[in-house]
Amino acid sequence: MPNDLPEVEYQRFWKRLQQIGLNAYEARSYLVLVGHPKFKALELAARAHVPRQKIYEVLDSLVEKGFAQVVREKTKLFSAVEPSLAIPAYFARRAQHLQQELTEQSRFATDLVEDLNASYSEGQGGRGTLDFLRIVSEPLQTAAEYRRMIGEVQAEYLEFSRPPYAVDPLNDDLVKAARQRGVRCRLLVEVGTLDDEHRRRLMEFIDIGVEVSQVPSLPLKLALFDGKRGMIALLDPVITRPTWTAVVFDHGGLSEAMQGLFEDYWRRSIAMPARHA
Repeated sequence: MPNDLPEVEYQRFWKRLQQIGLNAYEARSYLVLVGHPKFKALELAARAHVPRQKIYEVLDSLVEKGFAQVVREKTKLFSAVEPSLAIPAYFARRAQHLQQELTEQSRFATDLVEDLNASYSEGQGGRGTLDFLRIVSEPLQTAAEYRRMIGEVQAEYLEFSRPPYAVDPLNDDLVKAARQRGVRCRLLVEVGTLDDEHRRRLMEFIDIGVEVSQVPSLPLKLALFDGKRGMIALLDPVITRPTWTAVVFDHGGLSEAMQGLFEDYWRRSIAMPARHA
């Protein structure tokens, strides 16, 4: 252990360096380098209690991660990079690397979805009688279903809008995009859930022709697309923390019933006026 760091401080720094991504040997070696101007590799191995056969691998890794640098004199020496430079730069490189990985994985995932969808369609040729109903409880899957359907809507989009949202239509450009395609969009919102920011964004919707109306309360969450398919989200009555389960449907009769429910609430609602009104 380096003599210039008390045991408690050394252990604390050693563990924290490992928490951010250095291994035990790298963290130990960096702590020794931080407390001294420069070291030969084998001298550092002795001070940091790193096996001699491992020290060059450790130092190469520290240099690659930006925690150590090579000082060339008569022999190769190593010194620490200042922590205020080393640690932020290390995380910036990790973030960039992770972003590149995510981008690449996203590309692979898109290809995989297309390939698997083809197999799925073939494999589901003998589907059962409840194919028109699917239960979705995972918020990200619910959001994906919503985005898919609103991206395909052609004539009319209706929504009972109340929080919490898997996709908040006020934060998303999909409703605006549908309206720009000529789709009639009508939103029913609960009066008590609107804050100033929501009201401002609703005004932006109204400006582009989205019809928005208010009611005191809504019984459920509903999104209906072209009067043919949609999704209903129901609040779990058992769990204390608000949790929604969505029913995705593609059924003419159910769609007709849901449209009737929407129209009933719409008739009893109060239209939200445009800015100039």
